[in-house]
Amino acid sequence: MSLDRSHIVKSYEQELDLLRTMMAQMGRIVESQVGLALDAIAEHDEAAADEAARRDPEVDELEREVEGLVIRLLALRSPMGPDLREIVAALKITGDLERIGDYAASIARRAMKVVDEGEKISLSGLRSMGRLVRENLQRTVSAMIAHDPSQATEVWHADQGVDEHYLTLFRELVTYMMEDPRNIRSCTELLFIAKNLERIGDHTTNIAERVFYAATGDNLPALRPRGGARKSVAKDVKKS
Repeated sequence: MSLDRSHIVKSYEQELDLLRTMMAQMGRIVESQVGLALDAIAEHDEAAADEAARRDPEVDELEREVEGLVIRLLALRSPMGPDLREIVAALKITGDLERIGDYAASIARRAMKVVDEGEKISLSGLRSMGRLVRENLQRTVSAMIAHDPSQATEVWHADQGVDEHYLTLFRELVTYMMEDPRNIRSCTELLFIAKNLERIGDHTTNIAERVFYAATGDNLPALRPRGGARKSVAKDVKKS
């Protein structure tokens, strides 16, 4: 780990700063993982795929360290008001970041399975969805570091675009499979990749909601803006 935590933390403010530093580091690692996974898709880059998976234990270790620090702060410091919201939100955010890292590693592994068979299948839709998911994650991590509720709200609204991309991609890949059974294996892997990207989008939105709450003390609406992607996909599955 690049972050030196060997010194003795003597004050409450130092512990809060350490928590923020670990959260930022975790966010940046996860951002990197998602970027590497998308490179593995776009460039058939095996080295990027391996690196995305290799960084996963770093995220897991940071999650454990954040959890330990949060428990210490709650038990010994009795935080109140905005500090309490930030500390509790950090515990939840790390869970979302850890899952995003897992999904990125899964995407990277699956990307390598479609290299040889997927040349006849257009990946433009998947790349477009990946770009949006990555941009939303980057904005969310920035909002988390800056405690910026307005940027968090922008990401919350942008989740609808991710759902719409997923719906379009789902239908496109099903069409490829119907046109030529030889596409089934590659398209199945790509469907899993698309679903993992959609789940990364959901966890990114979770983080945005927690950032908003930590910064303002208010909750965003329980019903997220959606383009009807999941409902439509469910109907398509039933029809098929």
